[in-house]
Amino acid sequence: MSVKQISVFLENKAGEIAKVSAVMANKGVNIRALSIADTPDFGILRIITEYTDDTVSILKEAGYTCLVTRVIAVKIDDEPGSLAKVMALVSEAGINIEYAYAFIGKNHGAYMIIRVKDNEEAKKILADNGIEIARACEMF
Repeated sequence: MSVKQISVFLENKAGEIAKVSAVMANKGVNIRALSIADTPDFGILRIITEYTDDTVSILKEAGYTCLVTRVIAVKIDDEPGSLAKVMALVSEAGINIEYAYAFIGKNHGAYMIIRVKDNEEAKKILADNGIEIARACEMF
């Protein structure tokens, strides 16, 4: 199972992240994980929330352009070498990681979000090698 991630497109100027986070806060949306990427003109705020569809509706109502993408959530052990093991498996399979970010979920579990071209292929390789693929309900 993959996790739904919301990409919110923002102008790259001061205060934009404050505005979008206030919109979500005012509607009771709890951001569980986030990543921000930028170019000189715009930024992409990538977020994971418990209620993706509701969050998208709230953002669109507020005038934001957003897109839902399926990403993989990988449980990472809190010990040296855990990330290296996951990255080696993906690399050896010739899978390119488009982007990645990490966060701490419930019970202090560490998770890494990865975006690849073929989620199913990557999940199979990881699962076949003992790497736990998480579902959203397990992380929050």
